Amino acid sequence: MALQRLAMIGARGHTNYVLDALPRLPQVQVVGVSDGAADDSAAPLVQWCKSNGHEPAVFDDYRKMLDTVRADAVVVCGPFELHAQMSIDAIERGLHVFAEKPIALTLDDLARLRTAHNAHPQVHIAGMMGIRYDPGFFTAWKLIKQDAIGDVRLINARKSYKLGKRPAYYHDRATYGGTIPWVGSHAIDWAMWMCGHKLESIYATHSSEHNDSNGTMERAAQVQLGFCKGRSASISIDVFRPASAPSHGDDWIRIVGTTGVIEARNRSLTLINEANNGTQPVDAQSDRQVFVDFVDHIDGKRPALIDAAQTFALTEVCLLARDSADQGGQVIRIEEKRSLKYRQTDSSPL
Repeated sequence: MALQRLAMIGARGHTNYVLDALPRLPQVQVVGVSDGAADDSAAPLVQWCKSNGHEPAVFDDYRKMLDTVRADAVVVCGPFELHAQMSIDAIERGLHVFAEKPIALTLDDLARLRTAHNAHPQVHIAGMMGIRYDPGFFTAWKLIKQDAIGDVRLINARKSYKLGKRPAYYHDRATYGGTIPWVGSHAIDWAMWMCGHKLESIYATHSSEHNDSNGTMERAAQVQLGFCKGRSASISIDVFRPASAPSHGDDWIRIVGTTGVIEARNRSLTLINEANNGTQPVDAQSDRQVFVDFVDHIDGKRPALIDAAQTFALTEVCLLARDSADQGGQVIRIEEKRSLKYRQTDSSPL
């Protein structure tokens, strides 16, 4: 069944992924918007809808909205600690879910999500890992799939943000979730996605020192991922980007393979291999957008780059990394029963 009727919960996080895409999706109408909480008003969504030809019903209770508007899919951008329950409520109604990351703040909530999805496997779930679709990162992934650098052996990634003035919910682990799941999830996602092999171990550290009175919010972290056959990834995460920097974020990844090296940023990359000494320009392009991809998957046009299995696996890795850091850098071994692998198969097409 084609996606035509969309509901949206809350206005925290990357609602822009949806709003930027909707003009390209004239068949999709926003039929309902709801506050995520008393301090998470849907007013910005209502205003956008009025200015862009959508006439949604407006609610202050998202469950009432889900039971009233008969949507096909739900965008979850409410309070971070409610992502899991909001997504479960949608899944249990048979609605597809496009959710802000992290989709759960605890392993218990993640287990409940998996149980709900197992009972409704027809539901498509995707986390908002929109940076995958930026031209530099998307092209890097394509080159890896095309064997431009051989077998991936080593990855270094960096995700850095400016601190700015953060709302109060960032100050408490219970409502923020931690800097590894919030900021670091992007870079952890690139590493898992581009490596494409089974994860075996996780090690992490983090610190809330010098966090400008932002409660328990961690301002710096490091995550080390160990993959099968000695492959590894090191991810640097911080909220120390200087206020004078030209952009809010600093995103970068370096992938070392047996026959070459790629370095990528949002809109550019360099490649060194047998055919390129690193000076020849590589055209960084992406013909996909994260929410359009979500809709196309549901409509049967092509499989999405992000599915429920990857969304759950990424969330679990982030939460386990946070646990490792909380435990002073304890190494967490991934048991065989876990399926924390980003497979480069037909489910992730070029």
